[in-house]
Amino acid sequence: MRLFLIVLCLAGVGVLAYIRLAPGDPERWNVAIDASSDADFDGGAIRVLGASLDDFATADAALRTLPRTRVLAGSLEDGRITYVTRSLAFGFPDYTTLQYADGTLKAHARLRFGRSDFGVNRERLEQVLGAVQGR
Repeated sequence: MRLFLIVLCLAGVGVLAYIRLAPGDPERWNVAIDASSDADFDGGAIRVLGASLDDFATADAALRTLPRTRVLAGSLEDGRITYVTRSLAFGFPDYTTLQYADGTLKAHARLRFGRSDFGVNRERLEQVLGAVQGR
């Protein structure tokens, strides 16, 4: 029984280490956002709004100021940027992509692990887009 508990604890530590250290693949996460309207789902959200290039830059600046957030891939010049934001306690990665083209800003925030993010990604999008809309 004691050996079983030790193995179970080590497996748990291994899973948490993988979550914390797992690299993000830009080819998987920095992809085009095909949505044409807002959507909410268990693991994230999509927002689509009319915007300017300056709004895209404002959204980028707002995301870069969030704690535990870094750019995974892309740039303003590319018209698409994907960020990784990690949770404080366990380091779960969430991915947020901003895409700008033809007067439309699209934002897609989603989780990598699990099925539900308890609305965290939707709230992050609302915060970032609130900066764009001057809230």
